[in-house]
Amino acid sequence: MNHHKLVLPEHINDQGNLFGGYLLKWIDEFAYITASLDYPTNRFVTVSLDNVVFKEPINCGDILCFTIQEEKLGNTSVRYAVTVVNERDSEENRKVLFQTGITFVNVSAEGKKERIRR
Repeated sequence: MNHHKLVLPEHINDQGNLFGGYLLKWIDEFAYITASLDYPTNRFVTVSLDNVVFKEPINCGDILCFTIQEEKLGNTSVRYAVTVVNERDSEENRKVLFQTGITFVNVSAEGKKERIRR
């Protein structure tokens, strides 16, 4: 599933690039939306985000495309691969700005792990 976000002036740090915390927030939000749509009767919480390495600067006005693909489904957890690119870059110049894996676990109302219902 793809999600998009426009980088606005309020997202920029004192160095003139995207503040990394916004990118991590958007990844968590968009991956959560994907998991919730894939498995709508479950209650997911984020348990891990892998390899937080910012590969390229992200600038004001960039339109980011977040591609979220399921990688692994377990009994109580689901893992997604996340890739972020700048949609304003031409196809031949498009490079990966950020990649990570994110894992969610399904929990009961009491916060205990529960089997994922399909």
